[in-house]
Amino acid sequence: MTTRRFCREWAVQFLFQHDFNSGDTDRSLGDFWALQNVDPESRPFVMELIQGVLDHLHELDERIQTYADNWDVRRMNAVDRNVMRLALFEMLFRPDVPPVVSINEAVDIAKRFSSNESGKFVNGILDRARKDLNRPSREASARTDAGQRTPDTSPEKKVRYP
Repeated sequence: MTTRRFCREWAVQFLFQHDFNSGDTDRSLGDFWALQNVDPESRPFVMELIQGVLDHLHELDERIQTYADNWDVRRMNAVDRNVMRLALFEMLFRPDVPPVVSINEAVDIAKRFSSNESGKFVNGILDRARKDLNRPSREASARTDAGQRTPDTSPEKKVRYP
């Protein structure tokens, strides 16, 4: 089984690709999966991340814009923008992931796929967003920032990722 880090990296890669070719998402996903060596157990988590970001794209961009003084989201580096979208999605809608974990992962992914300066930029914006969350920064919680319940995690439905 793959680590969540690799899953996040795959999600960022697809989101980056989707930024430039936002046509037929199903076809783009098919092409993407054909080129990736993703184990079948990890694919559902990658898809949850991708679909979550795409479903909340407008809201995520608005929030990033709120915290990015003197920066327009569309003019940001595409890698940085998609890393922040993914991390912010987790912070707002994935209560099973502590916000500081999302931020740390985002910084590392930005450094890997963009630059060391990107890590600082991503960290600054996401840390500002973290301060406005209505949940603990270092703990998973039972509710999202929007007050939604966590998904059903009964043992027969729970998918575990390291």
